[in-house]
Order: sequence, then structure tokens, then C-alpha cells
Amino acid sequence: MTVDYVTWTLIVLTLPTQNATARMRIWRGLKGLGCAALRDGAWLLPETATTRQALDALANETRAAGGTAWLLRLDAEEAQSAAFQGMFDRTAEYAELLADLTRFDPLAENAPTANKTLKALRRRFETLVEQDYFPGAGKLEAEARLQTLEATLAARLSPNEPHFRDGQPERLALGDFQKRTWATRQDMWVDRLASAWLIRRFIDRKARFVWLERVQDCPADVLGFDFDGARFTHVGHRVTFETLLASFGLENDAALMRIGAIVHALDVGGDAPEAAGFEILLKGLKARIQDDDALLKQGGQMLDDLYAVFDNP
Repeated sequence: MTVDYVTWTLIVLTLPTQNATARMRIWRGLKGLGCAALRDGAWLLPETATTRQALDALANETRAAGGTAWLLRLDAEEAQSAAFQGMFDRTAEYAELLADLTRFDPLAENAPTANKTLKALRRRFETLVEQDYFPGAGKLEAEARLQTLEATLAARLSPNEPHFRDGQPERLALGDFQKRTWATRQDMWVDRLASAWLIRRFIDRKARFVWLERVQDCPADVLGFDFDGARFTHVGHRVTFETLLASFGLENDAALMRIGAIVHALDVGGDAPEAAGFEILLKGLKARIQDDDALLKQGGQMLDDLYAVFDNP
């Protein structure tokens, strides 16, 4: 969470003395928000719609449990505001995380253990980002290292998955990619399925697909996607679905971008709230369906529904 212009909220609490459970829950809520303690019972946060709502909820919970709570808005002078911002400096925490990321070798441990460790590191990063109201270079360094580790582990867990190619996706015109034949690896999973759906729904409505047993057999006149050497694959930090969005000017579609976040999280790691549910549904489809044409048809309907929900929140 990034804050530009700063107005501050001070919450002053007297926690309930008779309800230890409520007292611990409120304290954890304050710590989870990343509040800075001015003194005992006085906690500070930059004011945003999210932080104000969260502090309102904690204040109400405190009162309901028998304590007292006041919320005060502070318009601090420049020097005072700078001092307040210094209380939210996460440099040391990012440095500690980066040190742990640097020590972690995703190839040194067995694959399930490495995957568990890396997911825990990702959760640490996401928690830190949520509490980082004034992010700087530490966030960027930790994020870049984390993405590198996730890509390395993904390549180990799925050796046939494409590697990330340096650069940026090329910008292309939809009109040049109509009624074409597209090819990807057979036995589709998240990125290939979502990319095929995206192609047929938003890029080339008359697209035909070839499911390759060996990517080396991809015909020269066919548009390959999601394998090393394909026309469309992992580029920069983007998985194939995201590369297609960028290449064909679809990144201004918020619903597609939310689906892209799910695909990215399931393909190479990351955080998307709906990813776990989507993965379970896709595993169910794969358990019933072995034919990729049928999988695209039914998986495409599931993606149609997901797009409709995201497009009409």
C-alpha cells in the first residue's frame, strides 16, 4: 500500500482488562496493520480509506469488549510528518527478508520442501508490502529476487514450462492475427488453457488450435504459444497470458488483468485471492477430461463466468 499525500490517524486505546482474548485480538490487529506506537495506548497510521475503516473496526471492538477508544485525525506540520514517516521505515525488514531470499537455494532442497519454503517467503513479502506505506528500493530488490527464485523453482517443478525471456512483449495489431492456427503443448494447464481461451475470445475468434506432443514439431506457419521458442511465451515478468494481454493492447481491461493475476500465481507463484478456488475447479475438469479440445470448451466456459464476475463487480 502506497501513500502519497499524508494525513495521519491516531487511535488512543484503553484495552479491556477483563477480556484477555479480546485484548490480544485487538493488539494483533494493530500489529497487523503496521501501526507505529507513539506511547502506550497511542497508535499511528497514515490515513487512507482502508486504514480508517480498519481502525474504526478496532475501535468498535475495543468499546464492545469494555475498553475505550478515540480516533483523531492529525494534519502534521512538514517536519513532524517526516518524523512520523520515519517510524514506518521498513528498510531493515526488507534487508532481513532479502538476506533470507539470498540464502535460499531452490535447487538445494527436495522439491516439496523448497516449494513450501518459497511460499512462506512469498507470504512474508506480501505481509510486509501490506504494512509498507512508503515503499522504496528495498521492496523492489526483494520482489525482484523473489520472482527470480519463483521462476527457478517453477522450471525445476515443471521442466517443460517455458523460461522467462528478457525484454518486453511486442505490440501487435489484432487485424494481423485473424483466422490463424495456434499451437501449444498438449495436456493443458493454467497458462495454456487461459491463453487459448483469451485468443479465441478476444484476439482471434476464428482461431484453430493444434496440441503438440513435441514442441519441436510445431509447423513454421503456425503461431506457437507457451513454450520456449514460441511466438508468444513468458517475457520479462509476464507469463504467456500476460504477454498476450500486453501484445494486443488488452491490459486496460481490468477483468482480464485480474484473471492474469490468477494465472500468474498458479503458473509461477504470487498471490491472487481467487487462485486456490480456480485451481481446484481446474483440477476437477482435468480429472474428468483428457481431450484438450473438450477441456478448452468447458474450461473456457469457466473462464467466461469468471470474466463476467470480474467485469461486473
